[in-house]
Amino acid sequence: MRVPLSWLREYVDLPSEVDGREVATRLISAGLEVELVERLGADLTGPLVVGRVLAIEELTEFKKPIRYCQVDVGQANGTGEPQNIICGATNFAVGDKVVVVLPGAVLPGGFKISARKTYGHVSEGMICSARELGVGEDHDGIMVLPPEHEVGTDAITLLELLDEVLDIAVTTDRGYCLSMRGVARETATAFGLPLRDPALLDVPAAGGPGHPVRIEDETACDRFVARTVSGVRPDARSPIWMRRRLQKSGMRPVSLAVDITNYVMLELGQPLHAYDAARLNGTIVVRRAAEGERLTTLDGVERKLHPEDLVIADDRGPVGLAGVMGGADTEIADAPHEPRSPLAPEVGTTDIVVEAAHFDAVTIARASRRHRLSSEASRRFERGVDPAAAGAAAQRAVDLLVLLAGGTAGEGVTDVGTPAPPATVEMRADHPDRVAGVTYGREVVVRRLQEVGCAVDGSDILDVTAPTWRPDLTEPNDLAEEVLRLEGYESLPSTLPRPPAGRGLTEGQRLRRRVGRALAGAGYVETLNYPFVGEKALDALGLPEDDPRRRAVRLANPLSEEEPQLRTTLLPGLLETLRRNHGRGGGDLALFESGLVFRPTGLEPAAIRPPVTRRPTDEEIAALRASVPPQPRSVAVVLAGAREPGGWWGSERPAAWADAVEAARVVAREARVELIVERDQHAPWHPGRCAALRMRVAGERLLVGHAGELHPRVVKALGLPERSCAMELHLDLLKGASGGPVAAPDISTFPVATQDVALVVDNAVPAAEVEGALRAGAGELLESVRLFDVFTGEQLGAGRKSLAYALRFRAPDRTLTAEEATAAREAAVATAISRTGATLRGA
Repeated sequence: MRVPLSWLREYVDLPSEVDGREVATRLISAGLEVELVERLGADLTGPLVVGRVLAIEELTEFKKPIRYCQVDVGQANGTGEPQNIICGATNFAVGDKVVVVLPGAVLPGGFKISARKTYGHVSEGMICSARELGVGEDHDGIMVLPPEHEVGTDAITLLELLDEVLDIAVTTDRGYCLSMRGVARETATAFGLPLRDPALLDVPAAGGPGHPVRIEDETACDRFVARTVSGVRPDARSPIWMRRRLQKSGMRPVSLAVDITNYVMLELGQPLHAYDAARLNGTIVVRRAAEGERLTTLDGVERKLHPEDLVIADDRGPVGLAGVMGGADTEIADAPHEPRSPLAPEVGTTDIVVEAAHFDAVTIARASRRHRLSSEASRRFERGVDPAAAGAAAQRAVDLLVLLAGGTAGEGVTDVGTPAPPATVEMRADHPDRVAGVTYGREVVVRRLQEVGCAVDGSDILDVTAPTWRPDLTEPNDLAEEVLRLEGYESLPSTLPRPPAGRGLTEGQRLRRRVGRALAGAGYVETLNYPFVGEKALDALGLPEDDPRRRAVRLANPLSEEEPQLRTTLLPGLLETLRRNHGRGGGDLALFESGLVFRPTGLEPAAIRPPVTRRPTDEEIAALRASVPPQPRSVAVVLAGAREPGGWWGSERPAAWADAVEAARVVAREARVELIVERDQHAPWHPGRCAALRMRVAGERLLVGHAGELHPRVVKALGLPERSCAMELHLDLLKGASGGPVAAPDISTFPVATQDVALVVDNAVPAAEVEGALRAGAGELLESVRLFDVFTGEQLGAGRKSLAYALRFRAPDRTLTAEEATAAREAAVATAISRTGATLRGA
């Protein structure tokens, strides 16, 4: 809402020294969002006057039209002689009144005016267009003024070029501030000044021969006021003061009747619509649209109406989309038109029916969105319009039509419908005190609520009746907010909340933090991705049709139709982030994410909808929880590029499937779980470079995730770097198996005995299986096993490999003898040979 300060002063007697910035500061303190204070004409200096064209000489020797004009500016130039001015516009004639800027003036934008020779003549000033004056975008021709303005009149004052305009972002709960009346009320309260309410008009009582109106849907329209004005001059034009106020408020002047409806809407906040009475046929009816009906709106678009649309209709059909936009068939015309009725004369509009109605906010909002048609009227109805202002708004429009267009007001006043009475809210007098933590007292609370417009009764318990223009005041907290904002939010003390004593983080929260710190310490960067996914992403991962990850929860109202489902795996979001960063120049990438995935079983019962009038019962809460699909927490990593950078110490090492497996081990160590790594085939990983990650639970090996290198087809489909790797783990399963508190390890002070062993096995035997056999055979003296070399060659034979392990032995209470260490080594080797078919290399 753009609010010219000069217009605002008509309703509030602000001191002359108060400027727009001070008004904005007060309104911001009262809770309004003033985004900008625009100073119009700040860089404009005169002389700028009204002139009358005396003579025009057409200069035909140039490629474009050039006119040499003599213009009478009275005594504004100090001599009384006409000014000779060169002008390229052709939309004016001898005798027209125009705006003339004389030498020495400065136009908006720092454009200095001086006498100069051009086109073979001396031009002593300039005849101005609307855009050159900063009052519009019209630059096709100069501004022609009405003939009643005297020559030599100061055009700066006449056109109200110097002003300040407040640009206010009106929130949805303050629809009354989409009017000068509402902003003036807030301004008067902020400065402690009286308000001259423009809605306080003498409105005649309903009755008489007014235009007939029938409301068929009173839930969507509870009041409809219709007034008639006859004998309007079709050629009447809006006065300059009205056009300038509309322009400053961000609206384009159109014609007198339309400008009056827009002006009254800005003034009182009540949208109006003017119908050409000659184009109306019979009774005006407010109803829902019928199936198949169509309407051509004022923007020239033919719209197929929905049965839920509320329309204004006559005997022939819809003539307007209620509260949104009128129809083209009944448009006000200032030129001859084809009448809807064959009995109507073919002339411009002379008889007008003014509509001022109150429509349901939800109905108008849905229609506006359904047709993708937002208007100034719909914006106001969506936020709530004062139903009591309809009569005053219609009367104001009639008065202006009579005054400016020479019309005659009809004797009848049509006012049908019964608006709902204002709501009454019961509130304790000290409720604002308890909300703010400040003692205001009953007197302050009552005074502030009365300034808002409420009627207040009662002592300790207040019965507060909200004003008709504040439909948002429906509960005690709404009323408390009004007291707080008017008293000033800056006066509220800053106090730290006192949370109740707690038990700290849960085990799951501690695990997530440990995992995040461990992965960050290992060089991974955490990302947060949207939990939405589409079929294309799952297809790109190469998931089979029967893969459980394809069974997803579909959103009823997705943000994007391309991603209408909740994710069942973290990989699509992570891989998209990897692709985006690689495309922007990121070469070496290591990313991780921890978050929820959604795995519906298909057995969840349908969700119930509990009432909003009471707290749900325990049974209803249990039913709601049962309808929610399982939401396990997972952790995933993706890698691409170099895992270890190169330098003077050597070449870089590219990320490989083993790094993804190691990331899983990092997570498992934080959960105090030992992973079992096995070869597997599982989309979207490469079938020969995919590891299944398991853990032992109650004697069984439970699958908790996968890691490895992505399949080349997946890499190509998603546009990822070559040899990209990934890992995903079921973090909730790891948490469940993590056991109790961590036991500190026993540290022995006795020396360690190291024994190396090299075993030759088939290529198909995993190194982890050999390591497990060595651990099982070595006994309690074994401290650690480490694979430090893998060798293949002709001397081993085809399909064979050599695995070299370093075995560390240590006793907690003594120094081991060589015989003890050797015996433990031989026992480990014997077990490995018996379980894996290995042979001792060199034996």
